[in-house]
Amino acid sequence: MQEPEVAKPKPQRRVLKRGSQSMGTPSIKRAMRGEFEDNTQLSAKEQHELYSKEGEVEPFTSDQLKEKWDMFLTRLEDGSNMKVTLANVPKIEENFSLLLEIDNRIQDELIANIRPELVSFLRKELRNSKINLKTLITEVVREKVIYSDIERYQALAGKNPNLAYLKQTLNLDF
Repeated sequence: MQEPEVAKPKPQRRVLKRGSQSMGTPSIKRAMRGEFEDNTQLSAKEQHELYSKEGEVEPFTSDQLKEKWDMFLTRLEDGSNMKVTLANVPKIEENFSLLLEIDNRIQDELIANIRPELVSFLRKELRNSKINLKTLITEVVREKVIYSDIERYQALAGKNPNLAYLKQTLNLDF
């Protein structure tokens, strides 16, 4: 007679599972199941939708705007170009539209990157959903830089006509 075979115990395999949170990377499996990690950081679009309450229209003064504008500037990185661009406080126009005067298109592009975040911050802090930010590129008039002797003479002769008379009297060349 044969003895029934006794099953030998198989060595157990150890499987180490690491959670996605411990490694700091998102899990594709969890995302496929619809389980997303809770991020406390809101995007600019989400902030805009959250803080722009349609019925909220509280008037504000230019002093209040300056205070909140400066508060937003402190949130920006130190020494950034954005702080220089936003150094001027915008003017309040009709229907709570804000007009910010800037110097060039580069500043306009910088503002376009943070406009949703800035507008939603101002809407939240000033409790006014009608706040809108517009930019106006102003032309800075600069005097011509004088480089040559002839240009220098012409500029000085324009200020003082006696200089032209002196040149002619002394028979000078330039």
